[in-house]
Amino acid sequence: MLEDTSFAIRPIDQTDEAERWQPIGHVQKIEGKKQIFAFTCERASGKIHFYRDDIVRVTIDPFDQKYVSVSPAVVATPEKVDVHVREEENGWTLQTKQLTVIIERSPFRLAIYDQEGTLLVRDVQPVCFEAKGRMRCTHALAPTDVVYGLGEKTGVLNKRGAVWTMWNTDVYAPHNLETDPLYQSHPYMMVLKNGHAHGIFFDHTYKTTFDLRHESFYTFTSDGGALDYYVFAGPHPKDVLMQYTHLIGRMPLPPKWALGYHQSRYSYETEQEVRELIHTFRTKQIPLDAVYLDIHYMDEYRVFTFDQKRFPHPQSLVQYAKEQGVHIVPIVDPGVKVDAEYETYRNGVQKDYFCKYADGTLYKGDVWPGTSVFPDFLKKKVRKWWGEQHSFYTNIGIEGIWNDMNEPSVFNETKTIDEQVVHDGWKTHRQVHNVYGMMMTEATYYGLKKQLKGKRPFVLTRAGFSGIHRYAAVWTGDNRSFWEHVELSLPMCLNLGVSAVAFCGADVGGFAHDTNGELLVRWTQVGAFFPYFRNHCAIGFARQEPWAFGETYEQIIKRYIELRYEWLPHLYTLCFEANQTGVPMMRPLMMEYPNDEETWNISDQFMIGEQVMVAPIVRPYTKHRIVYFPEGRWIDYWTKERFEGGRRYIVEAPLDRLPIYVKEGAMIAHAKAKLSTFIKDEQLTLYVYTMKEGTSTYTLYDDDGTTFAYEKGEYVHMHIRATFLDDTVYFEVETEGAYEPTWQLRVVFVGDVPSTVVVNGEQRAIEEASIVL
Repeated sequence: MLEDTSFAIRPIDQTDEAERWQPIGHVQKIEGKKQIFAFTCERASGKIHFYRDDIVRVTIDPFDQKYVSVSPAVVATPEKVDVHVREEENGWTLQTKQLTVIIERSPFRLAIYDQEGTLLVRDVQPVCFEAKGRMRCTHALAPTDVVYGLGEKTGVLNKRGAVWTMWNTDVYAPHNLETDPLYQSHPYMMVLKNGHAHGIFFDHTYKTTFDLRHESFYTFTSDGGALDYYVFAGPHPKDVLMQYTHLIGRMPLPPKWALGYHQSRYSYETEQEVRELIHTFRTKQIPLDAVYLDIHYMDEYRVFTFDQKRFPHPQSLVQYAKEQGVHIVPIVDPGVKVDAEYETYRNGVQKDYFCKYADGTLYKGDVWPGTSVFPDFLKKKVRKWWGEQHSFYTNIGIEGIWNDMNEPSVFNETKTIDEQVVHDGWKTHRQVHNVYGMMMTEATYYGLKKQLKGKRPFVLTRAGFSGIHRYAAVWTGDNRSFWEHVELSLPMCLNLGVSAVAFCGADVGGFAHDTNGELLVRWTQVGAFFPYFRNHCAIGFARQEPWAFGETYEQIIKRYIELRYEWLPHLYTLCFEANQTGVPMMRPLMMEYPNDEETWNISDQFMIGEQVMVAPIVRPYTKHRIVYFPEGRWIDYWTKERFEGGRRYIVEAPLDRLPIYVKEGAMIAHAKAKLSTFIKDEQLTLYVYTMKEGTSTYTLYDDDGTTFAYEKGEYVHMHIRATFLDDTVYFEVETEGAYEPTWQLRVVFVGDVPSTVVVNGEQRAIEEASIVL
């Protein structure tokens, strides 16, 4: 049975501004064709378009079809959907297997329900528009509903109680709970209603706002264009992510080296300094997979150049790094220095590839090189050209690129390109600002992919829009070496994951300000479980390489970097899960336990997959904390102490211990610590956390970690099912895929060692609490 849809229309606020808003009026007619239902109102027209049984799109245009979407987010095409239509006294009911859409005639209002009759969306004000092209809709929200997502936002996990703006902005000032907007725009949110989840994606590239301050409704406003949003039926949080990423795509598998430990600084200023850095890592036997070159590697900040005095032999440097198992990742910004003798500038001007005003005048703005021009990445031919420029790097062996300043950031009062600049014909920058960085990153990714000839590229970006995960990893920008920023990084990364950006992280140690040994230890501990793991800091502040604060801190930091490499088989398997389903590696507890109200607002604990929970220390001089344990029994990763679920405990956490808990019955694959992902694993260990009775499953994924051969079946996928019964463990193991792994899998039991082990019907002998599968 559907929830009651009756409600009073909320009056529009009686302010001078509100008086300019007009409702779209009554429905005058509706026409259906297959799964698309077009309707005409007094002041607008629109469509209800079913993309799948569990995805519906709503578009409303009061501007006579003048709005043409330029969003690059959606990549899916609609599937065939059977829709049952019923006309009633004051409207229509449209029903699929998983959604029911009710259209009220007078005035136009929508209500959308899932297959169980749970209300997902209901208009509590008429959809309104303003003469300047702004659109607004207001949907019901129960006081107990919890909201997640919205991409890269500060604050706690639950995004209610604030207004959130989507307008990509370079923010160097210290980030705090009210800092908004930041570098990325993800106009998407997940709502959890009494354990049932659904999603809303407002596919707008203009500046948009989400007003979540009210107890019974939320408002979405766009500064331009028609109204265009999608509703995802859920009902599980993972269902919503699978539906959302079906629409906007899923992340490709990164190269394995991108999951290793990365070291950066603004800047390592000479070739010799980079060599010495790598040498120190290797001498100290600290794992390392990448070193970043910030803007000082360039000739007066010209992209696609090296400073011949600072970096006289870049190819030799890249080769030396690879011999040590390390990749070099240079920064590339969009600003191109105005210099008639600079080939990139001259070539771009000759081909008419840079942003202009409507009268044809080149737009120029100041960034690091000084007066600069900016490629018009909205043009396909410009993206192709920009991608081709990266042969400058790939020809010397570089396989990863760092895109920065691509909001785009300009050193002026507005912090970006003039809104009157036009792109790809007559799209104003006001319309396409939020996708500029994503288009640049797409160009980078495809340029590298073509030039690397079968190898997977790695791209890191600061700016992005919904769908950016198809091309790049994301980090949360210019944080500070404050304890509060360790705490902020957790819900920021968790909500990026809920927003489909599964491969994300924060600058470990903090970018600006001076870090210290204790802070660097605690941040490295949590960073070891960020999907993307990079230490980065700014010029003029204390250095924060692992050895920067003395031997005691160095050894703890080294241990957690090693721990990252031990967990890599599990993390890589979770990467594959994200590639297949959109479900992120790093997850809020509510994603696994949506029916447990205690998990809904936990911002300082997170899951790594389904059965591992991490509870970091985010305050100085702290050696204990309160941890909430969801249902089940949980085992301390270090001490093997057991905790009953559904309760809170005060746990010990000395400086060298990150609280990690594994659920009873879980299976987790580990490798031996190694200096680089260049080194192949010879043996993996599957740790089985035994229980007295029950069944658990685990999937282990692997491939060559370098190429796209996995797309053609060159992978190994081990499906392991363990049944615990009467002091016996029965393993059922199925393997698929054509990849021959370099490793052998050994099983080690954690907890009570069974007296008997049976693998695919064959009894195995147990030696030293372990067997080989």
